Formats: sequence, C-alpha cells, structure tokens
Amino acid sequence: MTDLSNDEPAKLRRVSARLPFAGSRTVLALMLREMSTTYGRSPGGYLWAVLEPVLAIALLSLVFSTGFRSPSLGTNFAIFYATGILPFQFFIIISGRMAQSINYSKALLAYPRVTFVDVLLARLLLNTVTQMLVAVLIFTGIRMAFDTRTTLEIPRILLSFSMAGVLAVGVGTLNCFLNAMFPLWDRMWSIATRPLFLLSGVIFLYDNIPEPYRGWLWYNPLMHVTGEMRGAFYYSYAADYVMPSYVFGVGLICLLAGLIFLRHFHRDINEL
Repeated sequence: MTDLSNDEPAKLRRVSARLPFAGSRTVLALMLREMSTTYGRSPGGYLWAVLEPVLAIALLSLVFSTGFRSPSLGTNFAIFYATGILPFQFFIIISGRMAQSINYSKALLAYPRVTFVDVLLARLLLNTVTQMLVAVLIFTGIRMAFDTRTTLEIPRILLSFSMAGVLAVGVGTLNCFLNAMFPLWDRMWSIATRPLFLLSGVIFLYDNIPEPYRGWLWYNPLMHVTGEMRGAFYYSYAADYVMPSYVFGVGLICLLAGLIFLRHFHRDINEL
C-alpha cells in the first residue's frame, strides 16, 4: 500500500470543497490523487501506458513474422495482435487496479466522507479513460502507418470494450474484497491468471484451437472479448461463438457478490 503524506487528507478535503456534490467531490479528489501517484511520480508517466502495449505488439509481430507469411487474419501482424492485446490489457489493468482499491486507500477510508464505493469508482473512471485513450492512439497509429486492409465497425469495438469493462469491474470488485480479507489471495490470483494471455485469443484465433480444448476455452469470457474485437476489424471474421450476454452475466454476478461482501464486511476490513 502506498504511503500517505500527512497533508494528503487535507488536500482531499480542499479539492472536494470545490465541487457541488459530496460523492463527485470525493471521487474526483481520489482520481487526482491517483493520477499524481500512479503516473505523475513514475518514470515516463502516461508515456509508459502507451509504450507498454506498443512494445508488446511490436515484439509479437517481429517474432511471428519470422515464421509465418501472414497472421491468422488479414495481412498485417501489428493490427492482428493489437486487436487481441488492447481489449485483454483493458480487462487486466482495470480489474487489477480495482482489486487494490481498498488496500491503496485504506487510510482514507477512516474518514466518514470516503467510502469503498468512492475508491472503486475513482480507480474505474481514471483507468477506463486512460486505457481507452491508449487504444485510440495505438489503433489510429497502426492504421496510419500500415495498409492493414481492415474495416472499423465502431459499435462492435465499443461492445468489445464494454464486455471487457463490465467483466473487469466485476472481477476487480470481488477481488478487492478478497485481497482485503485474505492477503494471500492477490498472489494466488496472480499465479492462477498468468496463462490467460495464451488462453484468451490474444495470439491465436478461437477457431484454430482443436477440440476438445476449444469447447473448454469457450467458457473463458475473455475469449469472447477478443473475438468480438477481431470481428470489428475483419469483415470476413464472423466470430459466431461470441455471446455478449454470457460475458455481461459473469461480470455482473461477480460485481453483485463483491458489493454485497464489501458492504457487509467493510467495517471489519477497516479494522484489519
């Protein structure tokens, strides 16, 4: 958990006083605090948020272009891997940041004006805006730099990010409770989810996976997220296996469970 300076609660109150509604005041103050601690004090700040996925896309494109003439869809490796990496990263970063919300802001939760909903919302809003801007910059840059021969279906792009967002909010909220109550859960979750990059359709298409593994991987909600994103860029890719209702259902169930547990045990968590 990040150490808090002695004047941080005072700064929070000063920023809050400038806004008309108590909830929005607190959320904005928490967002400004996180912007300064997460991006303002790190080397490169927001630049690294863009460079990290760019380097991953470039590395995958370089590695696979040496062994294959073309990716599984289209002719351009960069856009193929961007359509997998960016929605995947959208989920991973938002869910991971939300999972650490209470641990990150635990000292501030001692103040009656700050609630666990405020810290969750602050992290959700800031990281959603950041990752959406990163995605726009990278997709635009790749399409300007290369002849990708892709089309953009904006509604499907938004649907893919919406599925990833709802899933991230649900998993992140539930993990926020589990991390606060059980300190070992964060490490266990990190180990359990390391294979997700390979099992979520980032590198390979769902259609190219042999049975029975393809049937098993259908139950991974992220496979639907990356499939929908690829369908938005490649007109010929139907992605018939994608079921948005399944992804939204998993995300909302996790969100409901997380909120119920946090509401019931938030006093116990503050005393830990």
